[in-house]
Amino acid sequence: MSRKRPPDDGDELLARLGLLTAQAREVAAMQRSQVELALALQRGMLPRDMPVVPGIHLAVRYSPAYSGLNVGGDWYDAFALPDGRIGLSVGDVQGHTTEAAAFMGQVRVGLRALASVTSEPGELLARTNDLLLTLGTDLFATCTFMRLDPATGILESARAGHVPCVWATADGRSGVSEDEGGPPLGVQEGMEYPVTRYRLTTGGVFVLVTDGVVEGPLLSLDEGLDQVVRLAGVAAVAGMEAGSLAAAVIKNAEHVGHEDDAAVLVVGHDGRKFQP
Repeated sequence: MSRKRPPDDGDELLARLGLLTAQAREVAAMQRSQVELALALQRGMLPRDMPVVPGIHLAVRYSPAYSGLNVGGDWYDAFALPDGRIGLSVGDVQGHTTEAAAFMGQVRVGLRALASVTSEPGELLARTNDLLLTLGTDLFATCTFMRLDPATGILESARAGHVPCVWATADGRSGVSEDEGGPPLGVQEGMEYPVTRYRLTTGGVFVLVTDGVVEGPLLSLDEGLDQVVRLAGVAAVAGMEAGSLAAAVIKNAEHVGHEDDAAVLVVGHDGRKFQP
C-alpha cells in the first residue's frame, strides 16, 4: 500500500508568493493606469497657448505631482476677453485625487464662461463661488483672477484664499501683494472679493504661483515668497525673459520638502507709458 507524499512546504510557499506577486503587479498596473489617466486629464484641461499682446509677455510652467496617486488640481490660465482685455488666473483645488483634477477643470471652465458675462475680478469670483456651490461637492478651490487692460496698463486683481502674488519693477522695487482677498471658492455662498488695482507705468513682472511652489515641510510660506521676490527682482532689473523667470521660479518647488503640484504664471510688461 503506497503512501501519499506530504506537500512540500517550500513548494507551497513559493506558489503563494507567486500568486501574491501577480496580484500586486495587477494592482500596481491598475493604479498606474489611473494616475496616467488623471495626468492626461489634468494636462488636457490646461491651455496650450497664451494670448499674444504687444508689450505683454506671458509665460507658464507646470509640474504635476508624481507620488503614488497624488494627482492634484493646480491650474493656470490666460485668455482674451470680449472687450480686448486679458483674463489671467491661477489656482489650486483641495486634495490630490482624480476627482480634484476633474473639479479643477470645472473651476477653470466656469471662470472662462462667467468672464463673458462679467470680467470684473471681484464679481467674477463671487459668481464662480456661487456656481461651484451648486455642484454639490465637498471640494473647494483657492484662486487669483486678474484682468489686464493692455491699452491703459490697468491691472485689477482679486484673490480667493490663494497665495498672494509677487511683483517687481525695472527700477529695483519688489514685494508681495498686500491685497485683502476673500475666502476660497466653494465654501460659503454670498462671499465678496475685494479688488486691488495697479497701474503699470514702469516695466516689470507679476508672478502668480500655487502653494506647491512656495510652501512645504522644509519651507514656510513667507520664506518661499521671499525667494520668489528675490528672483523676480533680479529678473525685472536685468530684463530677463518671462519664460526664464518662470523656469527659475518653478525650480523653487524643489526646496519645499514635499511632492505636490506646482504652477507658475509670469506676467511681464514693458516699460512704456500707458495712456489712461
